[in-house]
Amino acid sequence: MHILERDVEFVEENRDCSYFDNEISDIRYRYIHKCQQEDYQNMLEHGWRRFGKMHFVPECKNCTKCISMRIDVENYKFSRSEKRVFKKNLDTKVYIQPPSLTLDHLKLYDKYHNEMNKKKNWTYTPIEPSEYDRSYVQGKDEFTKEFLYVRDKKLIGVALVDILPKSISSIYCFYDHDYQDLSIGKFSILAQIKIAKELKIPYIYLGYWIKDHFSMGYKEHYKPFEVLTNRVSLQEETIWKKYEP
Repeated sequence: MHILERDVEFVEENRDCSYFDNEISDIRYRYIHKCQQEDYQNMLEHGWRRFGKMHFVPECKNCTKCISMRIDVENYKFSRSEKRVFKKNLDTKVYIQPPSLTLDHLKLYDKYHNEMNKKKNWTYTPIEPSEYDRSYVQGKDEFTKEFLYVRDKKLIGVALVDILPKSISSIYCFYDHDYQDLSIGKFSILAQIKIAKELKIPYIYLGYWIKDHFSMGYKEHYKPFEVLTNRVSLQEETIWKKYEP
C-alpha cells in the first residue's frame, strides 16, 4: 500500500454520482497531513468536508443540487418533539473522546450499513479495519472527537464530530436500528446543538443537503439554517444566506 508523504490536491472528474443514478460528478480533493484550525475553518465556510486526512468539495459542472448548509445555533429552538427525544434518551450515556477503533465500532458500522442497504438500497460491503481507520481515525487533531452512545452497557451509536472555536462539523453518524425508538441519529444532532449553545459556537455544519432526497433531505428539519449560495475558491469571499422555503 502506498502512503502519501506530502499534501496533494487533485480533481476526480466524471465519476459516478453518490446521490443520483445516471449522473456524474466532479470532486476536488485535498490530502492534508495536518490541517491547521484556521485553514480547516476556512474550508468549512467554503463547503469542504473531511474524511480522515482527505478533504473534498463538489465541483460538478452541470449540477448544484448538493447544497452546503449550516445550522444557526443561536436562533435554534428545540421543538416539543425534540424535547421528547432528549427525554427518551435520559438513560443513554454519552462519552466524548478522540476517535478510536474497536471491534464494537466495526460491528456496529457493518450492522448499520447492512440495514441501510435494506431500507434505502445503500451499497453495502463489510468495512475493513484499515478503511475505518483511514476514514474516521486518521487525521484526528485536538478538535476531532467521537460521540459514543451507550445503552445497557452496549455501544448503540457513534458520531464523528469536529469541534472548532467557531463551528462544529458533523462528519458521520451510525447507530443500531434495534434502538430506533430512541431516534439516536436525531438525538446525536440535537446533542451537538446543545453543546454548541453551551460553548457559544455559532454554527453546526451538516455537510451537503439535497432537498427532498431520500437520504439527504432530512437535514431541512433543523431550522433555522443557512445555505452557501456561491462556489468560490478558498481565497474568495463566500455568501451564506438564511434558507427561506
